[in-house]
Amino acid sequence: MPHIILEYSANLEDRLDMAALCHVLKDAAAATGVFPPAGIRVRAHVADHVVIADGDPGHAFIDITLRLASGREAAAKAHATDAVFDAARDFTSDLMASAPFMLSLELREIDPEYSRKDSSIRDYLPPEMH
Repeated sequence: MPHIILEYSANLEDRLDMAALCHVLKDAAAATGVFPPAGIRVRAHVADHVVIADGDPGHAFIDITLRLASGREAAAKAHATDAVFDAARDFTSDLMASAPFMLSLELREIDPEYSRKDSSIRDYLPPEMH
């Protein structure tokens, strides 16, 4: 049940295709084999008001949070973290090379004691996606 959450500066709206980035990150997460594809959720939220470093309005950022259920081995978590971050870095490489831009990712484990969920998504997906 991974959640990939992007928060990004509003000045990226015209400079980067966020919908395409969401798809790229979903595909990268699925390709790791660490997550069931039916459980992957990717979403992006724009931060309308930001101040970065010296306050120059041209500075931009994407901060990615990868949330997943606890219980995975450290190697699997590292593999997933690297795969999603590398996909984001590849996608944003032209921007990084041409503009002041910050990219970050943090993995957070979901405490199962305080997590509730229910879903009918798998009822609508082909078996190979479960």
